[in-house]
Amino acid sequence: MSDQFQPRFGFVNFAETWNGRLAMLGIVIGLSTELLTGQGILVQMGLG
Repeated sequence: MSDQFQPRFGFVNFAETWNGRLAMLGIVIGLSTELLTGQGILVQMGLG
């Protein structure tokens, strides 16, 4: 099967790779915001 016809949703390598990349980006953004504001992530979201 060529790359053109492989599914891109569900538990496939393509989707899991992007899921991991976006999760890492979210963690970096969250920690950077915490460092810059001095408030924890939960406090910023209104949960703490």
